[in-house]
Amino acid sequence: MDSVQTQYGTPRMWLEKYYSEDPEGIRFSRSQGSGFAKQVADDFNPLHDEKAKLFCVPGDLLCAFVLSRYGVCGQMRFVFKGMVGGGVALRCNQTPGSELRFEDDAGKRYLEVERHGDCGTSPRVTEALTRCYVEFSGRNFPGVLVPLMADHGVMINPDRPLVIYESMEFDIQQLDVQEPKLELENTTLEVKGRKGSVRLDFLLMDNGSPIGRGNKTMALRGLQPYDQARMGKLVEGYLAGKQSYVHPG
Repeated sequence: MDSVQTQYGTPRMWLEKYYSEDPEGIRFSRSQGSGFAKQVADDFNPLHDEKAKLFCVPGDLLCAFVLSRYGVCGQMRFVFKGMVGGGVALRCNQTPGSELRFEDDAGKRYLEVERHGDCGTSPRVTEALTRCYVEFSGRNFPGVLVPLMADHGVMINPDRPLVIYESMEFDIQQLDVQEPKLELENTTLEVKGRKGSVRLDFLLMDNGSPIGRGNKTMALRGLQPYDQARMGKLVEGYLAGKQSYVHPG
C-alpha cells in the first residue's frame, strides 16, 4: 500500500478502522458503523446506535467504502436495496460494464453502484470528496428535515423515528479538486399517506466555483400530523445524545 502522506492522512487508512475484510467479504460491525456515523458524518440517527434494536450500517459508510476502494468517477449513482445489519459479510460482484453490486452469501442485494465517465483514484481527492459529502449528509437532521416536514404538516414518529437512505448520485465535471464543499440547492418532500420521499439537491463547489451537482433521496416512514412539542422533544433528545457523546460525563 502506498504510504505517502496527504493532508488527510495515509491513503485509505483513515477509513480502515470502520470496516474489516476476510475471505467471506467486507464487514461493518455495529461499533464500526456507529463510530463512523458519529465521528465522521456527525450523524446521530438512532438507527446507527451501536445498541439499537433495529441497527443498520450508515449508507454514507457504504458510499465512503466504495469511493475509497474503487475511486471516484465523473457520474455515479448509489441505490440502496436493503439495510445492512452489523457484521453482515458483503461481496462485490463487479459486472463487465460499469456496475458494482454488493450482496451477501445468500444473494440478497444491498447496494448497486453505477459509474460512468472519467474515474480517478487519487487518495487525496477521494478522501476530500468523501468527507465533504458525508459531513453534508450528516447535517440533514435536524437542520434540513425538520423545517421541511413542518412546511408540509407532517413528521416522522418521534417514538420510533425512521429515516431510510434510498439513493445518492452526482455528476462532477472536475475531479482534481482542492477544497470541495457541498451546498444545499433545493429540497422536496412528497407525501403519500404515512410514507414520504425526500429529495435533497446539492451543488459541489471547489474554491468557490461550482464543479458539479447531485442529489440524495430518503424515505420517511410512519408519518403523522406535525406536532411542534413532540418534534421539539425529539430534536432535544437528538442534540442531547450528540452532546453527551462529544462531551461525555
